[in-house]
Amino acid sequence: MSVLEDRGTVRGDGIAMAWGEWPGSGPAVVALHGVTASRANFVGIADRLDRRRPLWALDLRGRGDTDKPDAGPFGMSQHAHDVAAAMADAGLSDAVVVGHSMGAFVAVALAAEHRELVRGLVLIDGGLPLDPPPGIAPEQMLDVALAPQMARLRTTFPTVDAYLDFWRALPPFEGERWNAWVESYLRYDLGGEAPHLRPKASEAAVRGDFLDTLAGDRLRSRLEQIAVPTLLLRATEGFNPGTPPLLPDDLVAREGRRISDLTDRVVEATTHYTIALGPSGATVVADAIVEWAERCGR
Repeated sequence: MSVLEDRGTVRGDGIAMAWGEWPGSGPAVVALHGVTASRANFVGIADRLDRRRPLWALDLRGRGDTDKPDAGPFGMSQHAHDVAAAMADAGLSDAVVVGHSMGAFVAVALAAEHRELVRGLVLIDGGLPLDPPPGIAPEQMLDVALAPQMARLRTTFPTVDAYLDFWRALPPFEGERWNAWVESYLRYDLGGEAPHLRPKASEAAVRGDFLDTLAGDRLRSRLEQIAVPTLLLRATEGFNPGTPPLLPDDLVAREGRRISDLTDRVVEATTHYTIALGPSGATVVADAIVEWAERCGR
Protein backbone atom coordinates (compact mmCIF):
# COMPACT_ATOMS: atom_id res chain seq x y z
CA MET A 1 0.00 0.00 0.00
CA SER A 2 1.26 3.48 -0.86
CA VAL A 3 2.48 5.43 2.14
CA LEU A 4 0.99 8.80 2.98
CA GLU A 5 4.34 10.53 3.46
CA ASP A 6 3.26 14.07 4.19
CA ARG A 7 0.34 15.69 5.96
CA GLY A 8 -0.52 18.98 7.60
CA THR A 9 -3.01 21.83 7.73
CA VAL A 10 -3.74 24.80 5.49
CA ARG A 11 -6.03 27.81 5.74
CA GLY A 12 -9.45 27.42 4.22
CA ASP A 13 -12.12 30.12 4.19
CA GLY A 14 -11.93 30.96 7.89
CA ILE A 15 -11.13 27.41 8.99
CA ALA A 16 -8.11 25.15 9.33
CA MET A 17 -8.16 22.24 6.86
CA ALA A 18 -6.30 18.95 7.14
CA TRP A 19 -4.55 17.56 4.08
CA GLY A 20 -2.53 14.52 3.14
CA GLU A 21 -0.35 13.89 0.10
CA TRP A 22 0.76 10.67 -1.53
CA PRO A 23 4.00 11.43 -3.43
CA GLY A 24 4.61 11.13 -7.15
CA SER A 25 6.01 12.83 -10.23
CA GLY A 26 4.81 16.09 -11.71
CA PRO A 27 2.17 18.58 -10.53
CA ALA A 28 -0.16 17.39 -7.77
CA VAL A 29 -3.71 16.26 -8.49
CA VAL A 30 -6.22 17.70 -5.99
CA ALA A 31 -8.70 15.16 -4.56
CA LEU A 32 -12.06 15.90 -2.90
CA HIS A 33 -14.12 13.28 -1.06
CA GLY A 34 -17.81 12.46 -0.53
CA VAL A 35 -20.49 13.63 1.87
CA THR A 36 -19.72 11.41 4.90
CA ALA A 37 -16.15 10.52 3.92
CA SER A 38 -12.63 11.96 4.30
CA ARG A 39 -9.39 12.25 2.39
CA ALA A 40 -8.69 8.59 3.27
CA ASN A 41 -11.32 7.63 0.69
CA PHE A 42 -8.52 8.02 -1.90
CA VAL A 43 -6.08 5.53 -0.36
CA GLY A 44 -6.83 2.85 -2.98
CA ILE A 45 -6.60 5.25 -5.91
CA ALA A 46 -3.31 6.61 -4.53
CA ASP A 47 -1.99 3.07 -4.22
CA ARG A 48 -2.86 2.32 -7.83
CA LEU A 49 -1.35 5.63 -8.99
CA ASP A 50 1.95 4.13 -7.79
CA ARG A 51 3.72 7.51 -7.67
CA ARG A 52 2.85 8.39 -11.26
CA ARG A 53 1.25 11.58 -9.92
CA PRO A 54 1.21 13.22 -6.48
CA LEU A 55 -2.29 13.08 -4.98
CA TRP A 56 -3.11 15.94 -2.59
CA ALA A 57 -6.35 15.24 -0.72
CA LEU A 58 -8.25 17.50 1.66
CA ASP A 59 -10.63 16.80 4.50
CA LEU A 60 -13.53 19.06 3.59
CA ARG A 61 -15.29 21.35 6.09
CA GLY A 62 -16.99 19.27 8.78
CA ARG A 63 -15.08 16.06 8.04
CA GLY A 64 -11.91 14.25 9.04
CA ASP A 65 -9.47 16.42 10.97
CA THR A 66 -10.66 19.68 9.40
CA ASP A 67 -12.57 22.24 11.51
CA LYS A 68 -16.28 21.60 12.04
CA PRO A 69 -18.13 24.88 12.67
CA ASP A 70 -21.54 23.94 14.09
CA ALA A 71 -23.41 26.67 12.26
CA GLY A 72 -21.64 26.26 8.93
CA PRO A 73 -21.93 27.77 6.45
CA PHE A 74 -22.22 24.64 4.32
CA GLY A 75 -22.89 23.96 0.64
CA MET A 76 -20.90 23.49 -2.54
CA SER A 77 -19.94 27.13 -3.00
CA GLN A 78 -18.62 27.27 0.56
CA HIS A 79 -16.56 24.14 -0.04
CA ALA A 80 -15.26 25.65 -3.28
CA HIS A 81 -14.17 28.77 -1.39
CA ASP A 82 -12.47 26.57 1.22
CA VAL A 83 -10.64 24.54 -1.43
CA ALA A 84 -9.60 27.67 -3.32
CA ALA A 85 -8.15 29.19 -0.14
CA ALA A 86 -6.43 25.91 0.77
CA MET A 87 -4.89 25.56 -2.69
CA ALA A 88 -3.61 29.13 -2.52
CA ASP A 89 -2.12 28.51 0.92
CA ALA A 90 -0.44 25.34 -0.39
CA GLY A 91 0.83 27.03 -3.55
CA LEU A 92 -1.32 24.92 -5.88
CA SER A 93 -3.05 26.19 -9.01
CA ASP A 94 -3.95 25.16 -12.55
CA ALA A 95 -4.59 21.64 -11.23
CA VAL A 96 -6.51 18.60 -12.33
CA VAL A 97 -9.19 18.24 -9.66
CA VAL A 98 -10.71 14.86 -8.84
CA GLY A 99 -13.97 14.59 -6.92
CA HIS A 100 -15.81 11.50 -5.73
CA SER A 101 -19.55 11.67 -4.94
CA MET A 102 -20.19 15.01 -3.20
CA GLY A 103 -16.57 15.89 -3.94
CA ALA A 104 -17.53 15.89 -7.63
CA PHE A 105 -20.13 18.59 -6.92
CA VAL A 106 -17.47 20.58 -5.05
CA ALA A 107 -15.09 20.16 -8.00
CA VAL A 108 -17.76 21.48 -10.37
CA ALA A 109 -18.35 24.50 -8.12
CA LEU A 110 -14.60 25.13 -7.96
CA ALA A 111 -14.29 25.00 -11.75
CA ALA A 112 -17.24 27.38 -12.16
CA GLU A 113 -16.36 29.87 -9.43
CA HIS A 114 -12.53 29.71 -9.30
CA ARG A 115 -11.62 28.96 -12.91
CA GLU A 116 -7.99 29.97 -12.59
CA LEU A 117 -7.32 27.03 -10.25
CA VAL A 118 -8.64 24.21 -12.44
CA ARG A 119 -7.00 22.75 -15.57
CA GLY A 120 -9.25 19.69 -15.82
CA LEU A 121 -11.86 17.69 -13.90
CA VAL A 122 -12.32 14.02 -13.11
CA LEU A 123 -15.79 13.42 -11.64
CA ILE A 124 -16.21 10.01 -9.98
CA ASP A 125 -19.86 8.93 -9.71
CA GLY A 126 -21.12 12.40 -8.92
CA GLY A 127 -21.39 16.01 -10.02
CA LEU A 128 -24.63 15.82 -12.04
CA PRO A 129 -28.11 16.60 -10.65
CA LEU A 130 -29.69 13.35 -9.46
CA ASP A 131 -33.23 12.12 -10.02
CA PRO A 132 -34.96 11.71 -6.63
CA PRO A 133 -36.65 8.36 -6.01
CA PRO A 134 -40.42 8.56 -6.56
CA GLY A 135 -42.45 9.34 -3.46
CA ILE A 136 -39.51 10.53 -1.35
CA ALA A 137 -39.17 14.17 -0.34
CA PRO A 138 -35.71 15.69 -0.89
CA GLU A 139 -35.14 16.22 2.83
CA GLN A 140 -35.81 12.50 3.42
CA MET A 141 -33.46 11.18 0.74
CA LEU A 142 -30.37 11.18 2.93
CA ASP A 143 -31.95 9.05 5.64
CA VAL A 144 -33.44 6.67 3.08
CA ALA A 145 -30.44 6.23 0.76
CA LEU A 146 -27.75 6.31 3.45
CA ALA A 147 -29.62 5.09 6.54
CA PRO A 148 -26.79 2.97 8.06
CA GLN A 149 -24.18 5.59 7.25
CA MET A 150 -26.24 8.33 8.91
CA ALA A 151 -27.03 6.15 11.94
CA ARG A 152 -23.32 5.65 12.56
CA LEU A 153 -22.79 9.41 12.96
CA ARG A 154 -24.93 9.28 16.10
CA THR A 155 -23.42 6.05 17.45
CA THR A 156 -20.59 5.61 19.95
CA PHE A 157 -18.28 2.62 19.48
CA PRO A 158 -16.26 1.08 22.34
CA THR A 159 -13.33 0.01 20.17
CA VAL A 160 -11.98 0.40 16.65
CA ASP A 161 -12.69 -3.29 16.06
CA ALA A 162 -16.34 -2.76 16.95
CA TYR A 163 -16.54 -0.03 14.32
CA LEU A 164 -14.91 -2.25 11.72
CA ASP A 165 -17.34 -5.04 12.59
CA PHE A 166 -20.26 -2.64 12.13
CA TRP A 167 -19.11 -1.94 8.58
CA ARG A 168 -18.22 -5.53 7.74
CA ALA A 169 -21.88 -6.46 8.21
CA LEU A 170 -23.17 -3.85 5.75
CA PRO A 171 -23.70 -4.57 2.03
CA PRO A 172 -21.20 -1.98 0.71
CA PHE A 173 -18.19 -3.79 2.17
CA GLU A 174 -19.28 -7.30 3.14
CA GLY A 175 -17.48 -10.37 1.89
CA GLU A 176 -14.95 -9.91 -0.90
CA ARG A 177 -15.52 -6.16 -0.97
CA TRP A 178 -13.62 -5.81 2.33
CA ASN A 179 -9.91 -5.04 1.91
CA ALA A 180 -6.98 -3.21 3.50
CA TRP A 181 -7.96 0.09 1.81
CA VAL A 182 -11.44 -0.05 3.32
CA GLU A 183 -9.99 -0.75 6.75
CA SER A 184 -7.50 2.12 6.44
CA TYR A 185 -10.29 4.48 5.38
CA LEU A 186 -12.50 3.44 8.30
CA ARG A 187 -9.71 3.65 10.88
CA TYR A 188 -9.10 7.26 9.89
CA ASP A 189 -12.86 7.88 9.95
CA LEU A 190 -13.06 7.29 13.70
CA GLY A 191 -12.25 9.91 16.33
CA GLY A 192 -12.33 10.36 20.08
CA GLU A 193 -11.10 8.03 22.80
CA ALA A 194 -12.21 4.49 23.66
CA PRO A 195 -14.79 3.55 24.82
CA HIS A 196 -16.44 6.63 23.31
CA LEU A 197 -15.25 6.55 19.69
CA ARG A 198 -17.37 8.29 17.04
CA PRO A 199 -17.07 9.00 13.33
CA LYS A 200 -15.44 12.35 12.66
CA ALA A 201 -18.00 13.68 10.16
CA SER A 202 -20.39 16.33 11.46
CA GLU A 203 -24.04 15.40 10.95
CA ALA A 204 -24.95 19.08 10.57
CA ALA A 205 -22.42 19.43 7.75
CA VAL A 206 -23.58 16.21 6.06
CA ARG A 207 -27.24 17.30 6.11
CA GLY A 208 -26.55 20.85 4.98
CA ASP A 209 -24.32 19.75 2.12
CA PHE A 210 -26.58 16.95 0.94
CA LEU A 211 -29.54 19.29 0.55
CA ASP A 212 -27.37 21.63 -1.49
CA THR A 213 -26.56 18.82 -3.93
CA LEU A 214 -30.29 18.63 -4.69
CA ALA A 215 -30.51 22.26 -5.85
CA GLY A 216 -30.88 21.29 -9.51
CA ASP A 217 -31.05 24.69 -11.19
CA ARG A 218 -27.97 25.96 -9.36
CA LEU A 219 -26.08 22.77 -10.19
CA ARG A 220 -27.02 23.01 -13.87
CA SER A 221 -25.85 26.62 -14.03
CA ARG A 222 -22.43 25.56 -12.73
CA LEU A 223 -22.17 22.72 -15.24
CA GLU A 224 -22.74 25.20 -18.07
CA GLN A 225 -19.87 27.35 -16.77
CA ILE A 226 -17.25 24.59 -16.87
CA ALA A 227 -14.60 25.52 -19.42
CA VAL A 228 -12.10 22.67 -18.95
CA PRO A 229 -11.96 19.06 -20.20
CA THR A 230 -14.11 16.93 -17.90
CA LEU A 231 -14.02 13.16 -17.46
CA LEU A 232 -17.01 11.44 -15.85
CA LEU A 233 -16.37 7.97 -14.40
CA ARG A 234 -19.52 6.24 -13.20
CA ALA A 235 -20.29 3.01 -11.39
CA THR A 236 -22.63 0.33 -12.71
CA GLU A 237 -24.41 -0.03 -9.34
CA GLY A 238 -25.57 2.29 -6.57
CA PHE A 239 -24.55 2.44 -2.92
CA ASN A 240 -25.18 -1.27 -2.51
CA PRO A 241 -24.53 -4.19 -4.88
CA GLY A 242 -27.51 -4.97 -7.07
CA THR A 243 -29.07 -1.50 -6.83
CA PRO A 244 -29.49 0.88 -9.80
CA PRO A 245 -26.60 3.26 -10.54
CA LEU A 246 -26.76 6.81 -9.27
CA LEU A 247 -25.95 8.08 -12.77
CA PRO A 248 -27.91 6.02 -15.32
CA ASP A 249 -27.48 6.52 -19.06
CA ASP A 250 -30.57 8.70 -19.52
CA LEU A 251 -29.59 11.07 -16.71
CA VAL A 252 -26.06 11.46 -18.08
CA ALA A 253 -27.39 12.08 -21.59
CA ARG A 254 -29.73 14.76 -20.27
CA GLU A 255 -27.51 16.54 -17.76
CA GLY A 256 -24.07 15.84 -19.17
CA ARG A 257 -24.78 17.81 -22.34
CA ARG A 258 -24.50 20.97 -20.24
CA ILE A 259 -20.71 20.45 -19.99
CA SER A 260 -19.05 21.67 -23.18
CA ASP A 261 -16.20 19.12 -23.15
CA LEU A 262 -17.37 15.93 -21.43
CA THR A 263 -16.05 12.39 -21.79
CA ASP A 264 -18.28 9.77 -20.19
CA ARG A 265 -17.03 6.32 -19.13
CA VAL A 266 -18.66 3.49 -17.23
CA VAL A 267 -16.42 1.57 -14.81
CA GLU A 268 -17.73 -1.97 -15.01
CA ALA A 269 -18.63 -4.11 -11.99
CA THR A 270 -18.36 -1.29 -9.45
CA THR A 271 -20.60 0.30 -6.83
CA HIS A 272 -20.52 3.89 -5.62
CA TYR A 273 -17.97 2.76 -3.02
CA THR A 274 -15.89 0.16 -4.85
CA ILE A 275 -15.24 2.51 -7.78
CA ALA A 276 -12.76 4.14 -5.36
CA LEU A 277 -12.04 1.46 -2.75
CA GLY A 278 -12.20 -1.76 -4.79
CA PRO A 279 -9.17 -3.17 -6.64
CA SER A 280 -10.59 -2.99 -10.16
CA GLY A 281 -12.31 0.35 -9.64
CA ALA A 282 -9.27 2.02 -8.08
CA THR A 283 -7.06 0.75 -10.91
CA VAL A 284 -9.34 2.13 -13.64
CA VAL A 285 -9.70 5.46 -11.84
CA ALA A 286 -5.96 5.84 -11.22
CA ASP A 287 -5.13 5.10 -14.85
CA ALA A 288 -7.80 7.58 -15.96
CA ILE A 289 -6.37 10.31 -13.69
CA VAL A 290 -2.91 9.89 -15.25
CA GLU A 291 -4.41 9.93 -18.73
CA TRP A 292 -6.48 13.03 -17.97
CA ALA A 293 -3.58 14.89 -16.40
CA GLU A 294 -1.55 14.23 -19.54
CA ARG A 295 -4.41 15.36 -21.78
CA CYS A 296 -4.69 18.56 -19.75
CA GLY A 297 -0.95 19.19 -19.94
CA ARG A 298 -0.27 18.50 -16.26
